[in-house]
Amino acid sequence: MPAKIAFQGELGAYGHQACVEARPDHDPLPRPTFEDTIEAVRKGDAELGMIAIENSTYGRVADVHSLIPESGLHIVDEAFVRVHVNLLGVPGSKLRDVTDAHGHVVILPQCAGFLREHGISGVISTDNARAAREVAAAGDPTQAALASELAADIYGLHVLARHIEDHARNTTRFVIMSREADLRRRGRGPMVTAFVFRVRNIPAALYKAMGGFATNGVNMTKLESYMVGGNFTATQFYAEVEGHPDDRNVQLALDELDYFTDHLKLMGVFPAAPRRHERSA
Repeated sequence: MPAKIAFQGELGAYGHQACVEARPDHDPLPRPTFEDTIEAVRKGDAELGMIAIENSTYGRVADVHSLIPESGLHIVDEAFVRVHVNLLGVPGSKLRDVTDAHGHVVILPQCAGFLREHGISGVISTDNARAAREVAAAGDPTQAALASELAADIYGLHVLARHIEDHARNTTRFVIMSREADLRRRGRGPMVTAFVFRVRNIPAALYKAMGGFATNGVNMTKLESYMVGGNFTATQFYAEVEGHPDDRNVQLALDELDYFTDHLKLMGVFPAAPRRHERSA
């Protein structure tokens, strides 16, 4: 029996597309929420979890960065999905018939220009694939879904307008998580190390902590902060750097970071996807 990879959403979601593209040898396992996706991996219902963390148009996916550190899972890979947004309608409907387009709160801003141009109102749905399923079930030509062509195929909808995203390189980045860490060097390209930390409550602690990466020549590709525990004074950072924890310069930088933090946790080590650099080209 093939291994399973869990994702947030229903069949036809962009997370489903990410699973098909990145792990074609795994059976996709849909789950309603990111919490449910993580729990499926924790409990052993799935070997891997596909978690969306940021979109090049919308920005970071809310709440995910606070879920990942407490998940008990490890990041073992990343995947980039070119998000083509399509307007899907019931058979026989036309673009001019559509008054409302249903989609996830993340996808609506990605095609706001198209919706405005055509006088279509965006309606929030919990999931893009669910929106497609519900539009198909309703059979109303005035209602459409914003979703993938995979969703159109699954739910028998027609593509009324193809690739309506406002930005030509609209891309969502996913991380693939596992119960077991994988610290091997993989692939021919560079590795990425992900970690979370909280700085000690001393003056200029963050500035000093970051200095170790600069002086040791380590390229930090991501640094994001978010509140923890509902406390405005408790700020946690999620960071990614180029390199492997066994690299001497990364070791030195992390040692220096550890001195200025009261919490430091390695979240994963994974090969940098080629599209990590393509999307900014």
